[in-house]
Amino acid sequence: MLNERHADAVVVWAPAKVNLFLEVLAKRADGYHDLATLMVAVSLYDTLEFKEDPSGEVRLHCAHPNLSTGPDNLVCRTAVLLRQRTGCTKGAAIRLVKRIPLAAGLAGGSTDAAATLAGLNRLWRLGFGREELAALGTELGSDVAFFFATPAAWCTGRGEQVTPLRLGRPLWLVLVQPPFGLSTAEVYRHVTVPGQPLTGQEIRRAAKTGDVTEVGRQLHNRLQPPAEQLRPEIAAWYVRLQHQGPAGALMSGSGSSLFALCRDQREALRIARGLRGGRQERFSPGPPGSGLVATIVRSCS
Repeated sequence: MLNERHADAVVVWAPAKVNLFLEVLAKRADGYHDLATLMVAVSLYDTLEFKEDPSGEVRLHCAHPNLSTGPDNLVCRTAVLLRQRTGCTKGAAIRLVKRIPLAAGLAGGSTDAAATLAGLNRLWRLGFGREELAALGTELGSDVAFFFATPAAWCTGRGEQVTPLRLGRPLWLVLVQPPFGLSTAEVYRHVTVPGQPLTGQEIRRAAKTGDVTEVGRQLHNRLQPPAEQLRPEIAAWYVRLQHQGPAGALMSGSGSSLFALCRDQREALRIARGLRGGRQERFSPGPPGSGLVATIVRSCS
């Protein structure tokens, strides 16, 4: 997560994530599930700009038509949490440029929350360290802490217990965003906890050594079958991705986005062009309902 301080503003670039491996281990008493997941931050970014607001209010502006900018937004809830914990009474004008699709399994809300923690910490000069910000993030969402351990990490518990993992080489992917989103809660309601969960040891080993072919063979997402039951189009796009011949293909998180894991940048370009019917134009992410989106991304450094 990159951030810059300008004369009167702090700007933070908030990356999306994909799950190369996601296993469901157990149903918890609190209604959540215990997970084991390998997450990687990728070069698809929301941008947040933070400026002090002399009114003392926290105001969020975002032009995305389907995103609330009220107190229910995770960015606003993050600012409230920081003020409550520190007693800070300063205000902030926050501008969010939304590029990560909503309800896509790419952690767009969680990464914006992490960016808000980092951005307001710097703007308001609160003095929190990375570990302290990550701990606050666990109170906001299961994936928030991951964004303080990028580019890759093995995450357990609800996803909030984060162990950084060093990738052996950069990864190239082609993200596909169908024209609809999926409810995370609805997908989890339909998941079946396996009797013998996969450990993910093989994919962690392959990711560390940079063996992309083996990573592709070990891709796994326990949430993909229930997502395909809810939206059969996901299964159709998964097959189409596989037919392009990548190292592997998978749905990210609880969907609806999918990705092709590519052996190198050239293969990513070939697969993206194949999905685009040979057209050369670059697609850029849009909200659900705007049509299919295919985007080449790289793991963050």
